[in-house]
Amino acid sequence: MLNSLGRHAKLRIKDMDQKTVVVAMSGGVDSSVAAALLVEAGYRVIGVTMRLWDGEEGPTFAKTCCSLDSIDDARRVCQVLGIPFYPLNMTREFQKHVIDYFCQEYQVGRTPNPCLACNRYVKFRFLLGRARALGADYLATGHYARIESRDGQYRLLRGVDLAKDQSYVLYTVGQEELARLLFPAGSYYKPEIRRLARQWGLPLADKPESQDICFITQGDYRDFLAGRVTAAQGPIVDRQGRRLGTHQGLPFYTVGQRHGLGLALGRPYFVTGLDEPRNTVVVGTQEDLGSSSLLARDVTFVSGRGPEEAVRIEAQVRYRSPVGSATLTPLASGYRVDFDRPQRAVTPGQAVVFYRGEEVLGGGAIEAAVRP
Repeated sequence: MLNSLGRHAKLRIKDMDQKTVVVAMSGGVDSSVAAALLVEAGYRVIGVTMRLWDGEEGPTFAKTCCSLDSIDDARRVCQVLGIPFYPLNMTREFQKHVIDYFCQEYQVGRTPNPCLACNRYVKFRFLLGRARALGADYLATGHYARIESRDGQYRLLRGVDLAKDQSYVLYTVGQEELARLLFPAGSYYKPEIRRLARQWGLPLADKPESQDICFITQGDYRDFLAGRVTAAQGPIVDRQGRRLGTHQGLPFYTVGQRHGLGLALGRPYFVTGLDEPRNTVVVGTQEDLGSSSLLARDVTFVSGRGPEEAVRIEAQVRYRSPVGSATLTPLASGYRVDFDRPQRAVTPGQAVVFYRGEEVLGGGAIEAAVRP
């Protein structure tokens, strides 16, 4: 193989004993190149792919992340690299911690992020445990993020390619997990990853990007939820409580949504809130989407320690939203984030992630948005 570590030679093993690393291979180019980089760095590498779905529906028979086709793609990459490959059946864990969670959150008027749940429970709990059972020292993935060790503490950093950065969906990892994780792709830009795949003759160098929600292969999330949640019609009201129309069920709406409301009011209206106890969709204008503050629950910190008093941070409220300067204040239960400038479409159920520059401090689930 080509010697392509270059500026990333820090991947090389520093002690005399060869370390073993299990690589979670999705069948995509990022995790495939991550495996190749680790082979070149001198690790003993084992490739694994998770089968996440059973039955004839869903992604098992579709060309998506962790499908049967993707398992075959990952197997072919491992053959090229000359490393062992094992498919792992993790359908039970995925159903409980991702699919069921996804449906339950929509059922109560929240908008979930299934990638966060998959990373937190399936990859970095169950898969990391299986890697340890295989005798591995580390688990590696193709995430665009970086890990840095300083003074006995591990720091989680954004990937160098900010257009591909995935640190937002990794905020739940702590010190114990970071000590056992490797993110080789995080020090590269996406075009470099594809170039390396071509140089090494990997069979999926030009494979398209996987979709956002791997288990929804046809239609959108509303089609997936149909038959899996209970939905009842109810009123659509403005912020003053005036009825404007009828919705088809809270699970089929999300904050920021404009289309599909069935309203003809002469100007655009957006969903600004979902009132689950009253089974009501609240709408407003573009200006009504801004939030000056939010409340967060289930908050975790990468260092294992949260601030005891108010601190300045940058906060990101959606995977691809820009960060906003804010103040983070601990409460008796959870945390409050007060933004310097209102943030658009802050959505209960999504995550708010705290940063200081390129470093991930932690994050939590958005419990409520506070309008100006």
